[in-house]
Amino acid sequence: MNITLLIVAIVLAYLAGSFPTGLIVGKLLFGADPREQGSKVTGATNMLRVFGAKAAIPVAIVDVGKGALAVAIAAWVGATSGLPREALQVMGAIAAMLGHVFPIFAGFRGGKGVATTAGALIVMAPVAVIFCALGFLLVVGLTGIVSAASITAAIVLPVAIALGAQGVPPNNWLLGLGIAVALFIVFTHRTNIERIFRGEEKAFEKFRFLRRRRGGHGD
Repeated sequence: MNITLLIVAIVLAYLAGSFPTGLIVGKLLFGADPREQGSKVTGATNMLRVFGAKAAIPVAIVDVGKGALAVAIAAWVGATSGLPREALQVMGAIAAMLGHVFPIFAGFRGGKGVATTAGALIVMAPVAVIFCALGFLLVVGLTGIVSAASITAAIVLPVAIALGAQGVPPNNWLLGLGIAVALFIVFTHRTNIERIFRGEEKAFEKFRFLRRRRGGHGD
């Protein structure tokens, strides 16, 4: 096994994940650090909360792209390392997740890893991602709470993989990644979970399919 190539592949994937998209957009377009407002992270949801859709959309697109790029880089650079492609992709995905949450280019204070993880999984497990997206849309449509929808999507991932969404029997590397992603996303959303149980988590009412009615009239 070529350890040097493996280390280079993982480091490059981490650096791709570390690209501080939200911080750059916040500073350049709005003259503000998103980590000082809202949920104090650089992810697309907080960008939407603080600056609106014109900030959130490009951040989400680039962050998804970071995850996809990291997986591709890890597989390409580590191709002759001696490890199977699936293992390299998993390592690249995990490195990108860590890079997004703990970015070296932004003082190790980044986002919560959802979009970047999604980008990696679109490359590695597109069918499973469809099931995750359905879970996300259902929860956000019913509650308007993006954090709850993200957690739901993360939990659906290993279930979908285990049930054969990416082939039967499931790839062990991919299943291991699915479990790691679910645990990691729950961990990064631990404060959101506390707010949800306290009834303090902000809901984006415009995302809900079913609007609450007041006095017999729509909101």
